[in-house]
Amino acid sequence: MLSGDGPAEGCIVMPTTSVLKRVLTPAAIIRLVLGWGGFLALTLAGGALDGDLSTPVLFTVLGLIVAVILASATGVVTEAEHLAERLGDPYGTLVLTLSIVLIEVILISAVMLGPGEHATIARDSVMAVSMIILNLVVGLALLVGAMKHTNMRPNKTGVSTYLSLLVVLVTVAFALPALIGSDGSYTPAQAIPIIALTVVLYAFFLVRQMGAQRGDFQEVVVATAGPGSQPAGQPAEPSNQLADALTHHKPELIARSLLLVAMVVPIVLLSHDMASLLDDGLDRLGAPVALSGILIAMIVFLPETITAIRAALAGEIQRVSNLCHGALVSTVGLTIPAVLTIGLLTGQTVTLGEGPTNLLLLGVSLLLTMTTFSGRRVTALHGAAHLFVFVLYGITVFQ
Repeated sequence: MLSGDGPAEGCIVMPTTSVLKRVLTPAAIIRLVLGWGGFLALTLAGGALDGDLSTPVLFTVLGLIVAVILASATGVVTEAEHLAERLGDPYGTLVLTLSIVLIEVILISAVMLGPGEHATIARDSVMAVSMIILNLVVGLALLVGAMKHTNMRPNKTGVSTYLSLLVVLVTVAFALPALIGSDGSYTPAQAIPIIALTVVLYAFFLVRQMGAQRGDFQEVVVATAGPGSQPAGQPAEPSNQLADALTHHKPELIARSLLLVAMVVPIVLLSHDMASLLDDGLDRLGAPVALSGILIAMIVFLPETITAIRAALAGEIQRVSNLCHGALVSTVGLTIPAVLTIGLLTGQTVTLGEGPTNLLLLGVSLLLTMTTFSGRRVTALHGAAHLFVFVLYGITVFQ
């Protein structure tokens, strides 16, 4: 449909009212109202919730918060899939990944800038996210996807790129400060070059992923279609889908991106606001307090998890990698420079060094990821192995 404003030749633009009608559906409006309404209600009731709630009331409030988050997460997934369909990979998944990761980084930074001591919040949060993404989300996606599709082939170059960066980034984040730092923290002289190197590496990664190497993060062509077709098992040729989308659907892309962020923000805010309630509830159940951080990380990345599982069910294994491994690269690549910078500016201690148990499990997770995605295809057994490692991580939390 052509706009009546006379766009440039060949440029198809939907009228603003038509775009808003397509994007702001009744379901989307309801999810927005639920998400922001839930956050507003929780904020207004903050004083009452700080008191000694009875156990039934406490878990009822927690259940309502989770229900609102699930509704918002469904909306986020819907918008992410529309964007991925328009933009193609890796651009489509990058919008969802960066929106969630950036908000998470901002909230971790806000906690550090608030009252109290929070020396280990970045370490504990990123470690929980690492184990959830590398094992729980990837494991579930591989298990359900490979049981439906028997020939899912990842783009080995793309996965290898993610893993190369993750090996370096998690070493800098968790292992190196325990070895060369002071009580698991980098000294100022060490932190400055670490910040600079991490920022440069992550920026270079984004430039290459969105530019010259974008074909490395696209789905692999599995079957041949006849003479002259692309050989099986080869990455698809990079297309001009992004340029076409920006030319023909720019208003819709902007509207959906803004709507996605508007639905992500209350998810993250609600998950962090409910932290004290969750701590109280777990304490009453006799569960370890560390479980609270894991549950919150799972809730924050719930939209990414749902999207990854749906991609696996559709046989899009490279999109699963883009969502999971790309999210973890962004989490570590953005969180570490941010918290180290805050530590330098405020004089706070930022403890990053991990203990031997978590370092072992993280190393096993990376090694398992390497062996899983380096084969000819991924299988349900690969997924089961990843889930096994996550269960082992859960056991260590209860020790």
